[in-house]
Amino acid sequence: MHDELLAVVDEHDLILAHRPRYEIHAQGLRHRAVHILVFNDRNQLLLQKRSQSKDLNQGLWDTSAAGHVDQGETYDQCALRELREELGVAALLMPLFKLQAEPALGMEFVQVYCCRHNGPFHFAADEIDEVRWSEPLDIDARVGRNDTTLTETFKSIWYRYRHTELP
Repeated sequence: MHDELLAVVDEHDLILAHRPRYEIHAQGLRHRAVHILVFNDRNQLLLQKRSQSKDLNQGLWDTSAAGHVDQGETYDQCALRELREELGVAALLMPLFKLQAEPALGMEFVQVYCCRHNGPFHFAADEIDEVRWSEPLDIDARVGRNDTTLTETFKSIWYRYRHTELP
């Protein structure tokens, strides 16, 4: 996982080179990621609690599925792969918005998607400790009080999601 090659990108998200993941994180280089918000038919959001074995944000609550865009992969391909790898499902994904790379987001350009799925889920135990359905108003309250059990990226995504006119 730490040796996977990822694209290093410029401020316009154009590929400059490919470097190992650990090098990109250590040097704070711009790169690409996806995050997926999975809602059920009751409009609850599936949150994942990141594994204690992860190198970043261990034990924090995050989007339903997420990951780095691998070398030679598009954002869309990555999102489908991450949904399958992390939650064991496939779904029709709708692109929502893209966050610009900045230090608070780990220098990641983040393409955000959403989908509907009621499960069952078969989450990757090496990446996820727990999953839980959450009510949007409860998430609003947690983000509003800057809950430290949520990742900073999730808080940025949720704030933007709740304040953006979506199709």
